[in-house]
Amino acid sequence: MVRADELMTSDRASNLRLMAVHAHPDDESSKGAATMAKYVAEGHEVMVVTCTGGEAGSILNPAMDRPEVLANMADIRRDEMARAAKILGVQHRWLGFVDSGLPEGDPLPPVPEGSFAVVPLEESTEALVQVVREFRPHVLITYDENGGYPHPDHIRTHEVSMAAFDAAGDPNRFPGAGDPWQPLKLYYVHGFSKARMIAFDTALKKLGLESPYDEWLKSWDPERPDIMERVTTRIECGEYFEVRDEALKAHATQIDPTSRWFVVPLEIQRETWPTEEYELNRSLVDSTLPEDDLFAGIKEKVSP
Repeated sequence: MVRADELMTSDRASNLRLMAVHAHPDDESSKGAATMAKYVAEGHEVMVVTCTGGEAGSILNPAMDRPEVLANMADIRRDEMARAAKILGVQHRWLGFVDSGLPEGDPLPPVPEGSFAVVPLEESTEALVQVVREFRPHVLITYDENGGYPHPDHIRTHEVSMAAFDAAGDPNRFPGAGDPWQPLKLYYVHGFSKARMIAFDTALKKLGLESPYDEWLKSWDPERPDIMERVTTRIECGEYFEVRDEALKAHATQIDPTSRWFVVPLEIQRETWPTEEYELNRSLVDSTLPEDDLFAGIKEKVSP
């Protein structure tokens, strides 16, 4: 294992680097996009790694629901991802695995053979380790053990990310995948919480506007904990919400610009909930919780 203090003497040590590992194209724009845009604007390097091509995704925008779009879904989603990455200002890498799709039915059908969720973990871990060792991020972002939601590719993304975090700095693991590099912190990105929905619902109704959150809140299982109970880190990034939304709209097959994603005016979002939320799961540096910076504890160690 390469020690954390050794990492700080590398030729790129003065550049802080962040890697976000996602399951499908569009996940990066709906989960932590404003945070990434903020760090890019501050001069840091940010890379999105997309584990699958999103080939099995449905067309969720009625305006794009056309036969020629469905027939070219893989190519179209690659183009959408390229546009989103450009809008966010991030570097991007495909990990190259096949979308597993979202199994539906009772009982659930098996995940297709050869797709990401059933590829041997060692194989997908080595692929991510190689990208980690090339980019050498100080911070890794991924999903929690539930995948954020129980899609098999999201759960596998969690598993691969955790395994790669542990393996990337070990010279005995995957010796053909590049020189060892140990990321220093790993975070889970958390999306919609009950507290956030309540805040937006209250703000909209106070202004006499219709709220899209009524049904969600009424049907919320009272036994279900709010994800905010796990949050350790909140990133102030409201000024980048517009960039986030433009990146999301770049995924035109997946995002209807008239949908509930865009119902809450940006000024209300900035006033009511100007942050994105994370949970620190692994840290090889000292940092005090709660945090307001994913690089907390790292900046202090990196030489100018």
